[in-house]
Amino acid sequence: MINPARLHSDLSRLGRETAMFEATAASLSEEELRAPSLCEGWTRAHVLAHLASNGRALVRLIDWATTGEEQQLYPSREARDREIDELAALPREELLRRLHESSAFFAEQSERLSGEPAVESVDLHGKEIPVTSIVALRISEVVVHHHDLDTAWTIEEADPDSLLNAVEAAVRTMRAKGAPGMTLVTEERDEWVVGDGALRVESDREGLLAWLARGDGENVEADGPLPALPSW
Repeated sequence: MINPARLHSDLSRLGRETAMFEATAASLSEEELRAPSLCEGWTRAHVLAHLASNGRALVRLIDWATTGEEQQLYPSREARDREIDELAALPREELLRRLHESSAFFAEQSERLSGEPAVESVDLHGKEIPVTSIVALRISEVVVHHHDLDTAWTIEEADPDSLLNAVEAAVRTMRAKGAPGMTLVTEERDEWVVGDGALRVESDREGLLAWLARGDGENVEADGPLPALPSW
């Protein structure tokens, strides 16, 4: 059974991160929404569209966790991309409304995780996700993509535990995609081993996340050359 106190804490943090993301989104003009984001090939509108789509898609992991019946987020990668493109093309007010409704729907459906899960973990693109981490997965999406909007908001404004969720999600992806061996250490005393752990990489959570998620190694130190990483 998922600890009710942990679920409440995770949902509270998700609410705060989402509120900040939506405030940033609402501050953007139609023209600003059509400008490039830090996600290669995506405008800011695509980032909002992705979170709007993702909020509803992740509910399928909740369905899997609570029923035991395997679910896929999307029928295919092409279907996912098509949905994001369609949402991104919506007028500003409609896109903001879809984003808000999706975020509220995910939070509401997450309350179902308070019971005894039917399975202990679910699979997401080859990554094993404990059912206790489904809400944390959504938090990581919100935090990383808030950064991707490339506005006055900075990743340092995220809750420390939300940053931890985001780094853990990035590490999970590195392991699933066969990233080079690394031992990742933060100033906050977190540590993760990827592969054989050969290369020691150090930073704070913000710096490590910026490197793992978007390849920005400016604030990362290592005892050897930084490797190219698989996309997150």
